[in-house]
Amino acid sequence: MLLKDFRPQSKLVTKTTLVNKPKFSVVDAHNHLGSPFGGGWDTKPLNELLDLLDEAGVTHYVDLDGGWGEEVLYAHLKHFKEGAPERFQIFGGVDWSKWESMGDAFPEWAAGRLKVQKEAGAQGLKIWKPFGLHVKDDKGQLVKVDDARLVPIWEAAGELGLPVLIHVADPVAFFDPVDETNERWEELGKHSDWAFTSPPFPPFMEIMTGFRNLVKRHANTTFIGAHVGCYGENLSWVGQMLDECPNYYIDISARLGELGRQPYTARKFFIQYQDRILFGSDMSPDLDAYRLYYRFLETDDEYFNYNTSEVPGQGRWYVCGLYLPEEVLKKVYRENAMKVLKI
Repeated sequence: MLLKDFRPQSKLVTKTTLVNKPKFSVVDAHNHLGSPFGGGWDTKPLNELLDLLDEAGVTHYVDLDGGWGEEVLYAHLKHFKEGAPERFQIFGGVDWSKWESMGDAFPEWAAGRLKVQKEAGAQGLKIWKPFGLHVKDDKGQLVKVDDARLVPIWEAAGELGLPVLIHVADPVAFFDPVDETNERWEELGKHSDWAFTSPPFPPFMEIMTGFRNLVKRHANTTFIGAHVGCYGENLSWVGQMLDECPNYYIDISARLGELGRQPYTARKFFIQYQDRILFGSDMSPDLDAYRLYYRFLETDDEYFNYNTSEVPGQGRWYVCGLYLPEEVLKKVYRENAMKVLKI
């Protein structure tokens, strides 16, 4: 039998708690509504999306796809922001491809574009994971996350009051050899372009250290570390960065698999850093995905699949719920994002 055909059925008898609505209304601070590749909610009637969000208990929604480029940003501002201005925040981005032609003038130009994007309606800046992995300067050199030349961009974000939601690196296993020891072997087999083995890519911790340097250097700019601060496998490290950087927050998007396989540590982490954690799903608007998050955060259910596919998509393990206290849930679901995003 091949591993891809292995579908073990657990014989463990545990309870299943259905959570159709969250205990408190939700701000989804990390999600997507469309992209240049098509097939998103930008091609569907807005009222269908609003009805789905109402059913899921989501009152506010951050769309990060404006970071794909200003053409996408303006289209999303028109379709979503104009249609329901109180429900959506659309984040802009940096066009790294301009660096090759602009040379030394690029950082100041990019900082100036943030002002233009804000005037158009953007309410934050999204930095995608090619930063630190693929972005190169005009000399063809890979740009480090804490490159001092980019200071104008981060300072401009702070001056404009734009929070920076940033995704650097990726799951640690993506940087390891893709062999029989890699816990993401199946996932990387399906997505070979997600493998960032070092070399030729920088080591994972080199990227993360640069990220910490960046956030510490720009104390007047608010940063949100995507996907549990890009290091959900090591909550101690993430907590230390939160301790060192009062301007730093994290979201929990697309990391139920990491958090739920360490439920004791994760529960303590949520309670300790309850003022610094934002809800996000990163699954596009999906009722089943939202309800899985609510089950994970609110219940003490044990050993369940952390995503909606038959076989867990990020690794062959199951998770346990965190049964967070209500005062923590309220902050994670809503209050922290209301503060950081100035809703």
